[in-house]
Amino acid sequence: MAGLLAAAGHEIVPGPSGADVLVVNTCGFIEAAKRESIETIFEYVPYKSEGKRLVVTGCLSQRYPDELAAELPEADAILGVDGYAGLPEIVSALTGDKTKGDGSCVLKTQEPSPFVFKTQEPSPFVLRKALAPRYSSYLKLAEGCSNNCAYCVIPAIRGPYKSVPMEQVLREAEALASEGCRELVLIAQDVSFYGKDLYGEYALPGLLRKLCASGAAEGIEWIRLLYCYEERITDELIHVMATEPKIINYIDMPLQHVNDRLLADMRRAGTGGGIRRTIGRLRAAMPDIAIRTTFIAGLPGETGQDFEELYDFVEETRFDRMGVFAYSPEEGTDAASMPGQVSPEAAEARRDALMRLQQRISLEKNEGLVGAVLDVIVDGRDGDGVYIGRTRGDAPEIDNAVIFSAPRADDGIIGTIVKVLVTDAMDYDLVGELAQWRPDGRSDKGER
Repeated sequence: MAGLLAAAGHEIVPGPSGADVLVVNTCGFIEAAKRESIETIFEYVPYKSEGKRLVVTGCLSQRYPDELAAELPEADAILGVDGYAGLPEIVSALTGDKTKGDGSCVLKTQEPSPFVFKTQEPSPFVLRKALAPRYSSYLKLAEGCSNNCAYCVIPAIRGPYKSVPMEQVLREAEALASEGCRELVLIAQDVSFYGKDLYGEYALPGLLRKLCASGAAEGIEWIRLLYCYEERITDELIHVMATEPKIINYIDMPLQHVNDRLLADMRRAGTGGGIRRTIGRLRAAMPDIAIRTTFIAGLPGETGQDFEELYDFVEETRFDRMGVFAYSPEEGTDAASMPGQVSPEAAEARRDALMRLQQRISLEKNEGLVGAVLDVIVDGRDGDGVYIGRTRGDAPEIDNAVIFSAPRADDGIIGTIVKVLVTDAMDYDLVGELAQWRPDGRSDKGER
């Protein structure tokens, strides 16, 4: 959206006070995300009294456009994910610029409801505009999903998997690198599916080779993968990750469960045995790899014995990073009508038990790092002479942090990669002190 707006001559500003139009991007994935989206919309409603216009976009808008129009008269426009191409035209219309667009938008003007914009064709891929911070940037490889898991609404909202052509990915990487990107996070609902729709084969390994070999990634030191499905983590992909220095030894692999019956019921392609073998292959090729995963506690049909199997698997596998969702039945999914629904209270209790286990595992792993010197990308300042950053094993906003002292540094350290001596460990975060800072922000390529 930012890329489309910037290309049309609109200026992106850092906060609501300097804006004419506020765009709130929503999520419609699970019930908790829907509630958070609605709460966020209402956080920005007071700015309407200053004459600002409010546009609601994203998955919630795609899924419930008419309901939002009826319930949110404060919104000036509602735009689904398939309508992003019309956003510049909408902003122009709301600010008094009546410049005609490409005609792809249908405008409903039934006052006092907001305008509801819909398009018949998916938005075109455009070069995205990097928002702060520039040193760490996401690069989206695809839109939509074709996995059709029984509990998930994403294919219904965003449609089937649509890969971004490889040439455009390389152009976007080059543009981000030229703006100072040091950490590139490749993201999609399933990055391991990349290219199957365009090239007839899974093309992620080839894309990674081109990113590392070409000038596109010049200046980029860390390339991170979110999210890979276990059944498509091939020997070729593992080899590329293990041998290309820019690709960090980190993988986010959402597993959801380990019980074969539940995996089959949820239309997951993997099996418990396959999951164990894939984790073994990853750790054999990259002994220092950080493996992140997510699980769903309380899936329909999950018995106490099934949960114990999952609990024992987490304890034996000792994931580096892990999140757990309590299952919630989502409207329009097959799982919502399956027999054996687990009560919300039981699902939450199982979630909490898994997270208490992971908290212990995380602390033990962190305590093993005391005395080590780690490469850390600096995200910001946490007080006078104190900074906060992340290791290679930590993705932005979702993983652990490193809090370290650097009394002689200044804010020029932010966005660089430094060496930090770990002096203490907490449940999830590390504490340390600056050991080395190279002014060019580059780390020692010999240390992974």
